[in-house]
Amino acid sequence: MRLVVLGNPVAHSRSPAIHTAALEACGIEGSYTARRVDEAGMVIAVDEVRYGRLSGANVTMPHKQLAFELSDRVAEAALRSGAVNTLVRRDGEVWGYNTDVEGIRAVWESVPLPTGRPVLILGTGGAAAGVVAALTDQRIVVSGRRDQAATALLERIRTEGSIVPWGTPVDDAVVVNATPIGMGAESLPPEVLAVASGFFDLTYGPAESPSVAYAREHGIPVADGKDLLLAQAATSFEIWTGIPAPVDVMRLAL
Repeated sequence: MRLVVLGNPVAHSRSPAIHTAALEACGIEGSYTARRVDEAGMVIAVDEVRYGRLSGANVTMPHKQLAFELSDRVAEAALRSGAVNTLVRRDGEVWGYNTDVEGIRAVWESVPLPTGRPVLILGTGGAAAGVVAALTDQRIVVSGRRDQAATALLERIRTEGSIVPWGTPVDDAVVVNATPIGMGAESLPPEVLAVASGFFDLTYGPAESPSVAYAREHGIPVADGKDLLLAQAATSFEIWTGIPAPVDVMRLAL
């Protein structure tokens, strides 16, 4: 079994360690590597899945929407979000899944993050789409660099929500960072966290991001990208192999 994670950047990814440990624990011969790709590289990689040179792939920022477009068929959660983060070959076709949707819900409940509050989503790409699709029963507020992109996100997922300019705080909101900000120790606009009731950072890097550190220091409930990575990785593993994921082994590797 030959598996990869596709993205840019991708060198920081802990997915290879997690899935290598899972394959070994289950006695499955195979490999899982990280591959940095641009759009052309994504097209090549999806063809590798289609023709069996790859058994499957994970897709991370910024290629989740492109992965959706390149898939031959998509599962329900991927169709709702318009984004794909897991690819697998079935009967000569590339199937696209979005395991973020299920993972976001699971992490939200396990922390737990507050419910019944506004959810301020920072970002308008494929990661943000997964958040909107996972939280359609909550009050959604989207903030991006361009209002048009935020509008297009809500229209694509057919979800009601409001839009605020980038950096605008929303009182008592659970803030969800669906941008790459923080992977390189950058900070989100501090005012959006100052009035937050919770913080879910979908990203992770070599060290804890300044925004996650700020939230923890101020007693704000926090979930970070590693929590989501483990949840979606377990689902991806089961899609590829058809067997239950060894979650304890994967958590230890993470």
